[in-house]
Amino acid sequence: MENIAPTKSNLMSAQNSLEFSVKGFELLDKKRNVLIREMMSYMGRAEKLQSRINVTFKDAYDALRQANISIGINTVEDIAMSVPEASDYSVLFKSVMGVEVPHVNFEKKDIEPKYSFYRSNATMDLAFKKFNEVKYLIYELAEVENAVYKLAVEVKKTQKRANALENIQIPKFKVIVKGIGEVLEEKEREDFFRLKVVKKKKNRK
Repeated sequence: MENIAPTKSNLMSAQNSLEFSVKGFELLDKKRNVLIREMMSYMGRAEKLQSRINVTFKDAYDALRQANISIGINTVEDIAMSVPEASDYSVLFKSVMGVEVPHVNFEKKDIEPKYSFYRSNATMDLAFKKFNEVKYLIYELAEVENAVYKLAVEVKKTQKRANALENIQIPKFKVIVKGIGEVLEEKEREDFFRLKVVKKKKNRK
């Protein structure tokens, strides 16, 4: 019983600690369940997105290969260099049980080629269009995978705290409350017995 004196104040303190630990475990358990549900919804999205990306990437590379054949690799590279770096997105955050989960905000737009048409053809336009689709899918996948990672880390932390309460703190305080309670009950019985003996002696006199 960790050398805790069997007093009523210590019993009340242990009972309060036990109640606090139980409530803490219940809250952590609810938090863990919410986080897991949220994470599973993101994982469902991730699977669908990955499937779409695989198909779109294949189409994009097929179109790029046709462009390389029809207008030449050097021309394709020159055209690729003219495409500006993507900056058509912003990252916002929402809180899920205290976890900051990202949301990539963007507006899908049709392609606006920056290259001259006399050096390209339909195969180059198709490749550009397909890789533009891939870009937006990657935005979504980046959001989802980052959210899954953050939620998974928090689930692990929450699980660890919940386990500590369930397997260590709560059993410990239960033992303390039970031990002190039994000692105090025994003292009360002894005091009651002594009181009866004293009363009997007084009555005899």
